[in-house]
Amino acid sequence: MGIHVCRSQDPSWQADVGYDPIAEPLFNDMKIDSYFLEYDNARAGTFAPLRSVPDGKFVVLGLVASKAAAIESADLLKRRIEEASRHIKLEQLGLSPQCGFATSAAEHVVVTEDVEKAKLARIVEVAREVWGSR
Repeated sequence: MGIHVCRSQDPSWQADVGYDPIAEPLFNDMKIDSYFLEYDNARAGTFAPLRSVPDGKFVVLGLVASKAAAIESADLLKRRIEEASRHIKLEQLGLSPQCGFATSAAEHVVVTEDVEKAKLARIVEVAREVWGSR
């Protein structure tokens, strides 16, 4: 079972704090195997809270912004994954968009279907380079 921790697209109630205050109970008290965490901007804080993830649990890093048209570079994504792996084993990590591409139609007007496909292709490219084709 997995859970997505949504950081919200609504600027009127977005928290400007990382996962630090909730890391211990989130990763250790919840009976969840996989976590989908948004890490596409500075509001998410550092990867340091990932040190609280026990063996046997999996974290999917939402490093690819679903509301911005710019395609993240493969090098940037690989650097961010490497940075996260300083706090958690690489084999416990995955890569995804920070959220779905349809969270709010009004906020996604700049993200066309072609951009969505390019972002997903970039995720596959980077995942294959980092973890191989397992």
